[in-house]
Amino acid sequence: MSNAIIPIKRALLSVFDKTGMADFAKALAGLGVDLVSTGGTSKLIASTGAAVRDISDLTGFPEMMDGRVKTLHPKVHGGLLSVRDNPIHQASMDEHQIGAIDLVVVNLYPFEETIAKGASYDETIENIDIGGPAMIRSAAKNHAYVTVIVDPADYDAVLEHIRASGGVPYELRQRLAAKAYARTAAYDSVISSWFARTLDYAEMPYRSFAGRLKEVMRYGENPHQWAAFYTTGEQRPGVATARQVQGKALSYNNLNDTDAAFELVSEFDPAVPAVAIIKHANPCGFAIGASLIEAYHLALRTDPVSAFGGIVALNRTIDGPTATEIVKVFTEVIVAPDATEEAIRIIAAKKNLRLLLTGALADPKAGGLTVKSLAGGLLVQGRDDRNVDDTEFKVVTKKQPTEAELRDLKIAMKVAKHVKSNAIIYVRDGATVGIGAGQMSRLDSSRVAHRKAIDAAEAAGIEGALTANSVVASDAFFPFPDGMLAAVEAGATAVIQPGGSMNDQAVIDAADAAGIAMIMTGMRHFRH
Repeated sequence: MSNAIIPIKRALLSVFDKTGMADFAKALAGLGVDLVSTGGTSKLIASTGAAVRDISDLTGFPEMMDGRVKTLHPKVHGGLLSVRDNPIHQASMDEHQIGAIDLVVVNLYPFEETIAKGASYDETIENIDIGGPAMIRSAAKNHAYVTVIVDPADYDAVLEHIRASGGVPYELRQRLAAKAYARTAAYDSVISSWFARTLDYAEMPYRSFAGRLKEVMRYGENPHQWAAFYTTGEQRPGVATARQVQGKALSYNNLNDTDAAFELVSEFDPAVPAVAIIKHANPCGFAIGASLIEAYHLALRTDPVSAFGGIVALNRTIDGPTATEIVKVFTEVIVAPDATEEAIRIIAAKKNLRLLLTGALADPKAGGLTVKSLAGGLLVQGRDDRNVDDTEFKVVTKKQPTEAELRDLKIAMKVAKHVKSNAIIYVRDGATVGIGAGQMSRLDSSRVAHRKAIDAAEAAGIEGALTANSVVASDAFFPFPDGMLAAVEAGATAVIQPGGSMNDQAVIDAADAAGIAMIMTGMRHFRH
């Protein structure tokens, strides 16, 4: 029986989101389907002229407790769960006068929207749907006989089949059931996550993470990998909430890199123009400037070779002159809070170049969770929501940093927070001049950054290395003096690092011997 097309004779319709419901219900009525509904949905259907019965007529029991109890009834769930070709089930239905329900259309109280608007605890609790998920799960379990719809996007497909054959084929009932369970699972996940945040109950014994499909990607990190982009509903400005003004579809790697780029520039107040250039989720250049165009040129100077095919992020509205300069270099994505009409026209000349506008910067101090998958599990942690501004500096050397050095040290450490470990960042006059990322030792990162600074200087027609008279930041402590001394050899005059090594004193002594200033912050920024 399960593989057969089950005729749709009775439908139960109860939706909060009434998009398309009037037309759908009217069409069902026109096809001879007996309509049963609740509350506002029933009134909407009646307004179309379609015949509709209230749920109380089906159950013989009134709605009560402010609507909390209306569909939690044997005549509803018996009609949904009965196995139609099971004689024992059929006998029970006959004995208790339970009629079969062939189609259920339910969507849920807007819990996600309720928490997004910052509702009170009591209001939030009231927006936890009970009857809706119960009906969805009953119908989905019995999809051998019942069709369940949780998304208005599926109305047309179901109607098409009913018109053609009087019912819905088994394969579609299966897919709709899978979608229904995914919806209730995501709904419960949002609720449990809200409880965890509200109660500060981080160590929940069970964790679930919900997402809604936004886009299926052409492929993942590599062409043989399947990939899709799911949004979580978090209202954090960035790639998930941005408006794509133009350009071809974003790839998996584009999204990952763009997120990294925008999170970095969001560390900097838009009162001071800031630009980041990202390649493979690592900054290859960052700078602040008197204008966006100046900041862009300084960021590009850090590593013009790696910037080719990169992501450019800006912390304020893109203007025409800056857009003109950016499009001179092959760029995959530009992301910013906004753009002038002139800038949009200029970027539009590069039809494949993606332009994303977020409307605002992300809050670098906002909490939240980050998740990383492992074989057989998930690693979950709080977002790294602190930066160098949250620390009390401790100058540990005889030499004190100058005001100019202190400004650059802060910038270097903010950038280091967004560079894969081991991270060594050289900054001079508000701009990165060397970035060492992801090396297996801090000494190697120091040397890689210096080597890149020499190459960048050569490309710019400057003698020596850009790291001359710079400052340097390390995302974690120097375990030995060698990494720090390599930075001194590269031209660094001041260092900022978390400290905390058993060899801190040896590193401090080496810094004193080299005549440089060193600050320890006590805050590490590993990024793996």
